[in-house]
Amino acid sequence: MEHLSWEKHEQAAYVTIQSPPANALSSGILKDLEQVLNDVEADSSIKLVVLRGEGKFFSAGADIKEFTSFQQQDDYKQLSKKGQQLFDRIEQFHIPVIASIHGAALGGGLELAMACHIRIATKDTKLGLPELNLGIIPGFAGSQRLPRYVGIPKAYEMILTGEPISADEAAHYGLVNQVVEKSELDSTTSKLATKIQAKSGPSIHAIMKLMPYAQTSQFASGVAQEAEEFGKVFGNDDAQEGVQAFIEKRQPNFKDQ
Repeated sequence: MEHLSWEKHEQAAYVTIQSPPANALSSGILKDLEQVLNDVEADSSIKLVVLRGEGKFFSAGADIKEFTSFQQQDDYKQLSKKGQQLFDRIEQFHIPVIASIHGAALGGGLELAMACHIRIATKDTKLGLPELNLGIIPGFAGSQRLPRYVGIPKAYEMILTGEPISADEAAHYGLVNQVVEKSELDSTTSKLATKIQAKSGPSIHAIMKLMPYAQTSQFASGVAQEAEEFGKVFGNDDAQEGVQAFIEKRQPNFKDQ
């Protein structure tokens, strides 16, 4: 795999995103992540997955530059659906996936983290969905998962302003389970992994089957509509201006069209 590596420690799979400097979620990373899930499924002795990022960030977003290679509205819609399906697979995975987060989980990075079952973040971590700053919208189910954790009013605020929140605030709202010092992230994650590994495999699998029933029946409809809107928004002039401004590191000049 070009963008990820993973190794097995006892009965845990430790997966590392390796795409510096921002670990931006490219189509290559998504493809590699799907392969990792296949590999883990093939090893019945693995009881959990730990997902982490190499370098400064967990993942600071999706690969915006890659987006500029798409031409048609349907291309963006299919990209959204592909990411949604992969993240849904993570959320429905037969064993727990722990996101071990440092630095930043923004845009697609936060959408990936929200698809995981448990999130541990360092105190310096920023978490948010800044897509509207670029004239676009979340496309990997962020508009549907974020309200689950922070509530609808806070989700409106975070998405519409595009401003990230701190790890402490994320913990207050239930977006992350624990906040730790940067130096303690690996040890805290490892301790949690050890506790889970000590449990019976069949009991873990049973819980992973049962928990999704707690989700609302409207989630699938909302995710499908998000992909539709993602495709539409990316076809307008403001999206092109916002993405170009991001690449050129300047403020966008939106025309509201």
